[in-house]
Amino acid sequence: MSEVTPSPVRRANPGPIGLMGFGLTTVLLNLCNAGLEPLGSAVLAMGLFFGGLAQMIAGLLEYPSGNTFGMTAFVSYGAFWISLVGLIALPHTGIIPASSPGMMGSYLALWGLFSTVMFFGTLRLTPTHQIIFATLVILFFLLAFKEFTGSHTIGVIAGWEGLFCGFSAIYLASAEILEAQFGRSILPIGKAAP
Repeated sequence: MSEVTPSPVRRANPGPIGLMGFGLTTVLLNLCNAGLEPLGSAVLAMGLFFGGLAQMIAGLLEYPSGNTFGMTAFVSYGAFWISLVGLIALPHTGIIPASSPGMMGSYLALWGLFSTVMFFGTLRLTPTHQIIFATLVILFFLLAFKEFTGSHTIGVIAGWEGLFCGFSAIYLASAEILEAQFGRSILPIGKAAP
């Protein structure tokens, strides 16, 4: 009597939803930083629900596959977006005053430090991952420097650099979605390091 071996369960990749949540929200905010649009409720809503909540869910879905890097990145940057919305919105409630530029600069610099650690993790991933995280490190430090100095020009430069970072994440998410749908690479992302 032969034994029937069940076929392995095929699981969806949560990476594209996390990357898209990060990328779209990063683009939307950096349209404001670049001076192309004013900050408004669209950025806060996107930050809370897609950049924040959806990314955190994607991170938690990375756990069963043992992807520590993906889990850490998506949960952490999801929490970043939720905390940023809080930093922007809470002062308008009268509950707590807005943070000083020095405190905001420190907040952004710490995220830059965290992103630097994550960038080193991408050295085992594709060049596209490396581009996303390298530009994210630069973005956080530019935004921190803008807060420390009050320089509008640095903020605009950060905005344009942030647009590149966000669109890089959208590109990688698109590549992963299309590869899953067609069963082969459609958009090149480079080869992961051995």
